[in-house]
Amino acid sequence: MSGFKHPEFLVETDWLDQHLGDVVVLDCTTHLIPDPKITYVVKPGREDFEKGHIPGAQFCDVSRDVSDTSQKFNFMRQKPADFAAAMRRFGISNDTRIVTYSTANPWWATRVWWLLRSFGHDNAAVLNGGWQKWIAEGRSVETGPGTARSAGNFVVREERDLMVGKDQVKAAIGDAGVCTLNALLASQHTGSGGNSYGRPGRIAGSVNLPAAHLLDPATNTFLPPDELRQRLGAVGALDRPVIAYCGGGIAASADAFILTMLGHTDVRIYDASLSEWAKDESLPMEVG
Repeated sequence: MSGFKHPEFLVETDWLDQHLGDVVVLDCTTHLIPDPKITYVVKPGREDFEKGHIPGAQFCDVSRDVSDTSQKFNFMRQKPADFAAAMRRFGISNDTRIVTYSTANPWWATRVWWLLRSFGHDNAAVLNGGWQKWIAEGRSVETGPGTARSAGNFVVREERDLMVGKDQVKAAIGDAGVCTLNALLASQHTGSGGNSYGRPGRIAGSVNLPAAHLLDPATNTFLPPDELRQRLGAVGALDRPVIAYCGGGIAASADAFILTMLGHTDVRIYDASLSEWAKDESLPMEVG
């Protein structure tokens, strides 16, 4: 992965296999089951986890363990004290090396990585290729509920400004100095298909690089840095501040993760994303 400015944020299966005793591994698998009445139903991947997971891993329920369940939108960032408490329950301290992965789309792993980063913890990485690559290589698998670790002593020492709300997104419309980047599929961006989260289409003036287009579909690994740089550059996301969004701040974290690995220093996520924007008729959207 030479070519990334921050290659330390992505680890390979070979490395993880050799360092399982030195890290805390979080399986972040989550499924969104389409439901036309409410867009989707959130199904935590605990069942997948118990059928098979990386040895020593713990299951992280992204929708509950690391999201503010008091909010009206799914997956909203927690208060620092609540996030710190969750990390302590996983046996995490401020010096702990963390690896996140998913058996589904990798953006569940990048979401937890982004949360860790937003609360000042830089000693975390995403497993390149995730569970799919681990299994394809015939590596060891553990079943069952997993083994809890002794509580850690994680505290939030720094809170970074890595999330934005609708007012900041609205202010960026028409500002050529800001790239508002949609990580959903092209059909959702144009309003021609897929979940609409309310009104179909995109935030007015935004550009599109689907999170799925960051991956090699054959291996589930991220594309080489030069290819990622070309794709992000083509939509104008490399040379100006970026606000990434999607349906609920999840897929957007994959775009934000790769931009950060490439060395971009001004990337933020619209946490509520289209779950909020598409339902508010006063906020401008485009189709086509």
